[in-house]
Amino acid sequence: MNDELNVTYITFGGHVELQKYRYLYFAVMFTVYLLIICSNSTIFIVYLIWNHKNLHEPMYIFIAALLLNAVVFSTVIYPKLLIDFLSEEQIISYPACLFQFHLFYSLGGSEFLLLAAMAYDRYVSICKPLQYPTIMNKTTVCVFLILAWFVPACQLAVPTGFSAKEKLCRFILKGIFCNNSLYKLQCVLSQARVIRDMIILVNVALFPVLFIIFTYTRILLITYRSSREVKRKAAQTCLPHLIVLINFFSLCAYDVIIVGLEPDFPKIVHLIMTLQVILYHPLFNPIIYGLKMKEISKHLKKLFCRVRMN
Repeated sequence: MNDELNVTYITFGGHVELQKYRYLYFAVMFTVYLLIICSNSTIFIVYLIWNHKNLHEPMYIFIAALLLNAVVFSTVIYPKLLIDFLSEEQIISYPACLFQFHLFYSLGGSEFLLLAAMAYDRYVSICKPLQYPTIMNKTTVCVFLILAWFVPACQLAVPTGFSAKEKLCRFILKGIFCNNSLYKLQCVLSQARVIRDMIILVNVALFPVLFIIFTYTRILLITYRSSREVKRKAAQTCLPHLIVLINFFSLCAYDVIIVGLEPDFPKIVHLIMTLQVILYHPLFNPIIYGLKMKEISKHLKKLFCRVRMN
């Protein structure tokens, strides 16, 4: 590439033996992408929630929002990744890279805020059941959904905007998509940027996680003194949320800490860990919510039985 092209385009340098295994990579990741779209469904689970009035409760609406968020999150990464597998050069324009960076982290922040909204919904449902219809009404649910997508998008617009003005001294990104490795390409890594990003991280990730821990601690303390039926209900609805939170938080911790520090790991280790960030979580959500949540599981079985009969 000539110098003029280098100013505008970034090369992804995180692929491992792409020339040798490009078609295998493409086949596997294309299959995974199709599974993510189908399993996070818009076709099954979201369809069920939309069409069954007994699933028109805040908890199930938040589940539908999480699944939709996972589909959009995957669509930000997979199409470009699949194109790169079949291309001779794995490049992306700097503005497009910034756009992918912005969507990747804003949708990740939305995931935390949606999980926090679900935690609050469970807290009110279990700890304040008589007030539940009043507190968790349609307006409250709509406000939570809007804030979950709007707040991270606005906050992430700040580092994206500043990064667009930064001068680049390097043009090979140590990754397969645009994450915070993008900062390593910039000539200057200012302390102000680090502080700014830490504030955003606290707002869209740490605060929601602490809030979730607080609400589930309160639920556990209250249900500990309650009947066995209340304990069963709490475990049935809260456990899937906690599993999803732990899984997503672990992957995000890798992305923020390990990728940011760039330790001297082998290239294949970086690739495997990066693929886990974009692979496991979108596939994990529908399994947890579709099979562990009693009402959704019941309606899924009915739907599959109906399809077989036809």
